[in-house]
Amino acid sequence: MSHHVYFLGAGPGDPELLTRRAERLLGECQVVYLPPLYDQTFAELLEGKELFVPFEFYFADLIKLVKEQLVNGPVAFLVPGDLTFYSPFQAVVDALDDLAVVVPGVGSVNAASALLKKTLDLPGVCSRAILASPRTLGNGPDAPTMGDLASPGVSLLIYMNNIPLPELVAQLRKGYGKDIPIALAHRVGLPDEEIIVATLDTIVTKVGDRDFFNLESTNPRPALTLLLVGESLTADADPTWWDYRRDHIWKHQDNS
Repeated sequence: MSHHVYFLGAGPGDPELLTRRAERLLGECQVVYLPPLYDQTFAELLEGKELFVPFEFYFADLIKLVKEQLVNGPVAFLVPGDLTFYSPFQAVVDALDDLAVVVPGVGSVNAASALLKKTLDLPGVCSRAILASPRTLGNGPDAPTMGDLASPGVSLLIYMNNIPLPELVAQLRKGYGKDIPIALAHRVGLPDEEIIVATLDTIVTKVGDRDFFNLESTNPRPALTLLLVGESLTADADPTWWDYRRDHIWKHQDNS
């Protein structure tokens, strides 16, 4: 029977956010591929295992090595967040085909929402959420801007920002047409996580000269900073919706 390669959604890096299934499968694997930092945060669960950083290999060499390692037992990849959004591992999953098993995890936006204690869609306040990254919108003359995606009633979740904050805020301000809340979630799930909540008109001053997006660094490492924008970040939920749902949706209906 062939062994499998488990792509384990590892959340934003907090081992306590690992699912029970992922933790069990990780325990069965002696070979683990993981991004930098995870060898520290997951140290207790990785003790005695052979560790590799997948980004140190060219693609063909990585696939060849993984298949060789599968002869001796299952292999695990700790996937930041999970495979759902902006994961670099899709090509690896495709290449391994039936040998690959994907286990969902907690995405960084889920963890950030929990820290803010706010749902990102709210009746009467936010009707939709959009996930986007300036890096993937393109650079051509017809490419959309972040401002094109921003409008009242939208929760905008911005990954991998590479636009200077004042410029990004100006785009968002134009799209929303007013001052609305914005949250900067930095290194969520790691020991030094930080959440900064402000508005479009105050965030630049509040952040100051801190380079949360590594725009001034020569090190191309990911910044691990997520931006959440929208009215739902600070809005209060209407409690009458609870009673409406109780009477019309949740309440047991006796049709006898």
